[in-house]
Amino acid sequence: MVGSIVSLVFDWSALRALTEGPGTGGTLRQEPGDFRVDEVPLYVPSGEGEHLYLQFEKTGHTTAHVLRELGEQVGVRDREVGVAGLKDRHAVTTQWISLPQKYEARVQNFALDGVRVLQLTRHGNKLGMGHLRANRFSVRVRGAAGHAGQAGQTLELLAAQGVPNYFGPQRFGLGGLNAEEGLRVVRGESRVRDPRVRRFLTTALQSVVFNGFVNLRLERGVFTGLLAGDMAKKHDTGGVFQVEDAEQESPRAARGEVSATGTLFGKKVKPLTLDAGALEQEALSALGLSADLFSSRKGDRRLTRVFPEDVSVSPEDDGFTVSFTLPRGSFATSVLREIMKTDVDAASPLLPDDEAGDLEDAE
Repeated sequence: MVGSIVSLVFDWSALRALTEGPGTGGTLRQEPGDFRVDEVPLYVPSGEGEHLYLQFEKTGHTTAHVLRELGEQVGVRDREVGVAGLKDRHAVTTQWISLPQKYEARVQNFALDGVRVLQLTRHGNKLGMGHLRANRFSVRVRGAAGHAGQAGQTLELLAAQGVPNYFGPQRFGLGGLNAEEGLRVVRGESRVRDPRVRRFLTTALQSVVFNGFVNLRLERGVFTGLLAGDMAKKHDTGGVFQVEDAEQESPRAARGEVSATGTLFGKKVKPLTLDAGALEQEALSALGLSADLFSSRKGDRRLTRVFPEDVSVSPEDDGFTVSFTLPRGSFATSVLREIMKTDVDAASPLLPDDEAGDLEDAE
């Protein structure tokens, strides 16, 4: 029986930060070029094969909009296009897509304001969702003059200890209300009929539970450690194992070799057990939810922390530019919020198309 709902609305202030003290402040996205995202591919196209690989840069468009325009101009069908992830319209982004080689001549004439083709090559297989290693971010923070040093110190700490792998506000829609509609979807009370939108809304409900679990780990002082019953993941190989002796395994976590995972509930993922299971149940109960609500989803496991790589900070006249690389499915806003200590993108009006690039994390 599901109890009364406390709140499913996304709110940065309800989620504990890893770093303490005041942030740099500042504002984001004052100009399109202030937020840049470059897709880091899982593999480099071989230059041969029956699939055409196209890398493009876009500004002011969702990936979905670019693909629709490509379909209209080139005649390629949706199911023929391969994409590793979908990128935000409120940024300058680069990414790869694939399509059958028979469209090569037509692609040469593709034109869209705000879109620039960077490379055209070939490969042996169609590009699949999730076929990217990471995303490289370069973000200009304005209105924070003189705080580049502070930003650098925070970023170095995050690179050493890991950043809480919260789902950011993009997942929860304008006003942070997507999870509430997701609850109506799983209860059979929603009027939304589009299958893809229903799926996205349900992932928002999974995500709010995951965020609560990460928040509890920070509150209880076990963010960089492990609990009995945790399903821990090795950062070098990706292997997952159950923690039986937390005291024995926690030093590996402290060194950043392994990290706990949280459950994105679904029919193919078992809930955590022992101490970790109790904490996970606490996160569910705090929201008035139960695991059986997610029987329509496959489910998955998600790292509770990720480690920014290749970090750097450059001073600017009115603030600074921060650069870092994150694994696929992680949110740059989680890093920026630690640095700035503001409600980063809290009222983001992004649509499902803008954040679908990490939906493979929320099956």
